[in-house]
Amino acid sequence: MSYETFAFVYDEVMDTSLYQRWLDFSLRHLDERKQILELACGTGALAVEFAKNGFDVTALDLSEEMLMIASGRAEEAEVAIQFVEGDMLDLSDVGTYEAITCFSDSICYMENEMDVQQVFDGVYRILEEDGVFIFDVHSIYQIDEVFPSYSYHYQTEEFAFLWDSYEGEEAHSIEHFLTFFVEDENGHFMREDELHRERTYPIETYLLLLENAGFSHVEVCADFIDSEPNEKSRRWFFVCHK
Repeated sequence: MSYETFAFVYDEVMDTSLYQRWLDFSLRHLDERKQILELACGTGALAVEFAKNGFDVTALDLSEEMLMIASGRAEEAEVAIQFVEGDMLDLSDVGTYEAITCFSDSICYMENEMDVQQVFDGVYRILEEDGVFIFDVHSIYQIDEVFPSYSYHYQTEEFAFLWDSYEGEEAHSIEHFLTFFVEDENGHFMREDELHRERTYPIETYLLLLENAGFSHVEVCADFIDSEPNEKSRRWFFVCHK
């Protein structure tokens, strides 16, 4: 699938209202910090919003195709963003920052606790003193109770998307089976299949891994607001201070 088609697919199925909610949450917790690294930036929608709000933005993603889309989006919005192709498991050559974010449950794509610890360690090393790291993950309730047997089908005249989720093999894990049917320039529909695996852990596990990395103070919130998580919170937010 060409990156233009994938951009259409990704942005078509994404709930774009979430970008504003991630931005609003960040603005409440970043204080005067304006130099930011956004991990797993995807097609750059949130990075552009940060830049529009006066941030000096560096945006990193593993996918070259995603970064090409993101670069075009930044150019169209007339904002300056430094895009970096890289893996958040290795942040050794990306500079230092006042703030780092990692949203859209991207941490949940790490294969195991060791990988999560490696990300946290890397983030801590490149954060400046008094820096802040903000990320979100799916809650155990979301993974164990909401996602299993979840099914979402969406279609237009040019596009169809099927999303079905099943319980994974590991504790608190989920497998998302995604199927795309996208019309090409000849009127034929291309099929693309993807398998996305996500995994989460108890809040206490995240706090321990963050403490191991060196973070001295961590606030835990839920569902985009500054309230403590409860048994039915779906998305946990961590605000980690160096």
